[in-house]
Amino acid sequence: MSDLRFDSIDAAVEASRSDPDGMLLDVRTAEEYASGHIPGSVNAPLETLSRFDADVPGTIYVYCRSGSRSARAAALLAQMDYEAVNIGGIIDYRGELER
Repeated sequence: MSDLRFDSIDAAVEASRSDPDGMLLDVRTAEEYASGHIPGSVNAPLETLSRFDADVPGTIYVYCRSGSRSARAAALLAQMDYEAVNIGGIIDYRGELER
């Protein structure tokens, strides 16, 4: 897992947007994602993450609803040799959502 730390999910989202090699990953269910997600994020539900196969040379910024699933996802991605950081839950996000 990455050693990156952020003061808020909003700061982490901004960092992800400045990372041309990174990815913003939402690990909530497809239904949760459809109900509102951070613009530019990719959905890969935690239950399917063991099959995740993407060419991401930079950091994967992982979020969920509250931060619990994203913590598990970041640990799993790290075991899969990705650079991943848990940025927390969308419930704390103050930006616009896409539906």
